Parts: sequence; C-alpha cells; structure tokens
Amino acid sequence: MPRALQARDSRPELMDDLTKGGPKLREALVHLRRLNRLFGAAAPTLYGVRRLWREAGCPRTLSILDVGSGSGDVNRRLLRWALEEGVQLHVTLVDKTEEAAKEAALYYWKESRVQIRQADLFELEADSADIVTGTQFIHHFEGAELKKAVQQMLRVSRLGVALNDIHRHWLPWSAVWLAARLVSRNPYIRHDGPLSVAKGFRAEDWEKLRQHPGLEGLDYSWRPLFRYAVMVSKSERPSDHGEAEEELH
Repeated sequence: MPRALQARDSRPELMDDLTKGGPKLREALVHLRRLNRLFGAAAPTLYGVRRLWREAGCPRTLSILDVGSGSGDVNRRLLRWALEEGVQLHVTLVDKTEEAAKEAALYYWKESRVQIRQADLFELEADSADIVTGTQFIHHFEGAELKKAVQQMLRVSRLGVALNDIHRHWLPWSAVWLAARLVSRNPYIRHDGPLSVAKGFRAEDWEKLRQHPGLEGLDYSWRPLFRYAVMVSKSERPSDHGEAEEELH
C-alpha cells in the first residue's frame, strides 16, 4: 500500500500511455465495467447531474458530454433516470483512445440517445453540452494541469460540470486492490485500479482547487462508496463547502 496515502500519487497509469493499447486495453474497459458495478460508480455522477439539472429549473431536454468516458457504462444509469423523469437526454461520450471509442460503440449500438466521439478534452468547443461529466477521469491530472482540465470542462459546458472521483483512503485502496485481482488478470486493471485510488482526492484537494479563477463555486460532497461528487455550476450560488464530508482521514 502507498505510504499512508497522504499525498496524491503522481505515477502515470498504464491507460495514460497512448503508445500502447490494443486488445488488452479493450479487455480492460470491459472488466472495468464489472468494478464500476461492484463499487456503485454511477451513483455520484447521477447525483451531480441531478443537482445541476434542478438548479437549471429541471429542463425537459438535456445534453451531457462525458469526458474520458471509456466505454461510458455509468451513463446507463443516467439514461434510465432521464426516462423516469421524462427528460429528453442526449449523451456524447468523448475519449481520446480508439479502443474506448470502439468499445463504447459496441456497448451502446442499440442506443440512439448516445453519440461516440474520439477527441481530447482540450480540443472540445465551448458550450458543447449542457453538462460536462467526468467519472474517474480528473484524477489523471495533477498540479496546473488539473486546474486547466476542470476550467476547460467548465468552458465546454453551458450549465456546469459534474465530476465523480475517488476518495484517497486506505479502505478503498485495499478493496480495489483485492477486487481487481478477483475479477481480472488484465494488467491494466491490476495496476491502474489501486493506483487510481492513490491518485484520488481528499477534502483539502478540492478546497485548493476552488481557489483558482472560475472555480470558486466548486462544491463537493462525499458519497458512498468512498467517492466525491463534485459540482461546478456556471450559475451563481453559495457553495455548501463540502456537504456531507466524512471524517475518515
């Protein structure tokens, strides 16, 4: 286990190496869906989207752009929610790897509300969608690049940004380390799973991030299982300053 997990781990994940990939990466995206179901990965994304949607007055049509989407499996829950609420939802999945684009196209081949796009976050146009989401995506950035990534996501959105990322803590690190070895022999899953927790966040990381221009309204909420739902709205509203933050450090 990384020593105490006090600071964010800066080592790159295998998925960050765009010179590799191929069948092993596509297999990893399939196995990642198992881990996402096991750890309830979709719920914090839905939580953030619902809050931004309600702030906007519960519009009957809504567009979501999911950055670093992989196969985009967490959006299944959002599509169900939209049907339940009577919302006409359109989702665009954006990932810069060809493997993710192909796997997402296969996963959603029957779903007319989902569009696949292979692109980099920093290539996206301003105001491309109502809400921009990132599930287990933003921990791939650190330092100045982290700030730039969130600012760019806000620029791409019309209403705001809903992030969903991992709480850096020994309990989820241990659970993911074990689960990765139980569900997969894939090297991406076994290496990147625990490392993604070590690259995750604590309350002080979000507090530091919202000191940057344009991100002062960032609001974060601790959610089960050891995740943060983070919202940055383009509308002016008071921040809840870490609603429901758990003292688990």
